[in-house]
Amino acid sequence: MSNRIQASTRRTTASRRVGRLHWADLDLVLLGAVLVLSLLGCLLIWSATLERDDLTSGDTRAFLVKQVVNVVLGLGLMVLVVVTDHRWVRILAPVGYLLAVLGLVLVLVMGSTVNGSRSWLMIGGMSLQPSELAKLAVVVGMALVVAERSEGRWRDRVGTSDVLLMLLVAGVPAVLILAQPDLGTMLVLTATVFGVIAASGAHRRWLGLLAGGGVAAAVLAVSSGMLKEYQVDRFLAFTNPALDPKGAGYNVEQARIAVGNGGLFGQGLFHGSQTQSGFVPEQHTDFVFTVAGEELGLAGAALIVGLLGVVLWRALRIASRTDDVFGRIAAAGIACWFGFQAFQNVGMCLGIMPVTGVPLPFVSYGGSSMFAGMLAVGLLQNIHLGALSAPASRLAPQERVLVRG
Repeated sequence: MSNRIQASTRRTTASRRVGRLHWADLDLVLLGAVLVLSLLGCLLIWSATLERDDLTSGDTRAFLVKQVVNVVLGLGLMVLVVVTDHRWVRILAPVGYLLAVLGLVLVLVMGSTVNGSRSWLMIGGMSLQPSELAKLAVVVGMALVVAERSEGRWRDRVGTSDVLLMLLVAGVPAVLILAQPDLGTMLVLTATVFGVIAASGAHRRWLGLLAGGGVAAAVLAVSSGMLKEYQVDRFLAFTNPALDPKGAGYNVEQARIAVGNGGLFGQGLFHGSQTQSGFVPEQHTDFVFTVAGEELGLAGAALIVGLLGVVLWRALRIASRTDDVFGRIAAAGIACWFGFQAFQNVGMCLGIMPVTGVPLPFVSYGGSSMFAGMLAVGLLQNIHLGALSAPASRLAPQERVLVRG
C-alpha cells in the first residue's frame, strides 16, 4: 500500500509540474518585451495616422483599432504554438512550409500589387503578405533538415549534402519572393539563411561561399535589369539623397528631419511637427521608427532599440540552453531574422541603410508581420519550455509517461 501511495504522489507531482511548465515557466522577460513593443507600436501608429484623413477617412482611431486586433490575434497564435506539444511542432513544420510556398505561388498568380511589388493576397476583405510568414517557414524548415539528419551529433554531421538541402529549402521561397519582386524581404531572408547555416555548425567555407554568392547575385540583379527602376533609384538615393530630392530621396530626407527634430525627449506624443503634417511617407508602416524619434526623442527611440535587443538576447539565450537540435537552430534563426530586420528598418530611418520596405518587428502596422512575429515568439517559448522539461527523462518510467503525455 505504501508503494502505491508513493507512486501516486510521484504521478501527482509530475502532473502538476507539466501544468506549471506551460504557464508559470514561460520566459516572462521575452513576453514582456514583446508586449511593451506592441503597445508602443499601437500608440505610434495612432499618432502617425491621427491627422491623415486620406488614410482614415476621418476615423482617427481606425488604424489603432486595426492594430490592436492584429496584436490580439497574434497573441492568440502565439498561445496556440506555446501549448502545442513540441513533437507536433516538428511534425507540422513541413505543412507550414508547404502552405507558405503555396501562398507565395498564389501571390504571383492572383496577388495585388502595392508600391510596385506583387506581394499581397486579398482574402475576405483582408490583406495577407505570405512573404512575412515565409521567413518563419524557412527558419523552421532549415532547422528541421539539420535535426532530422544529424540528431544527437549535430556539429559533426552537418556536411555538404546537409547544407545543400538547407539551401534548397530556402531557395524555393527565395525565388518566388524575388519574382514579386520584394527586395526588402529577400535581404532579410538572405541574412537569416546565413545565420541559420552558421548556427548549424557548417564549415566556415560555406559562409564564405554564401557571402561571395550574395554579392555576385546582387551585381547580376542590377546589371541584368532584374530590379525595377524604383528599386535602383532607392539605392542611388541612399548613397546621395540629393540626386532625386522629390522622388526616391524624399523618404530618406524627411525621415532624417523627423528623427532630428526629436532631440533628447521628443516633441511629445501626438505633437510631432513632421508626423502630424504627414511629411514622412508610409510612416505608420515602414517608417514608424521616425515617429518615436520625433515625438519620444532619443530616450523613446533608445527604449525601442533596447526592447528589441532584449528580444534578441532572450532568443539567443533560449538557443544556447536547449539540447534539442531543432530548437537550437530554430531559435538562432529567429534571432538572426529579428536582428537583421530591425537593423534594416531602423537603419533606413536613420539614413544608414537603403530604403527597402521592411517592417519594424512588433511595432510597424500590419497583420502579416505581427502574426509571423508572434508565431516566432510562440515557437521560442515552446523551445524554452521543452528545455525546462528535459530533466523529466530522469524521472521514474510512470512519471515520464505523464510528462510526455
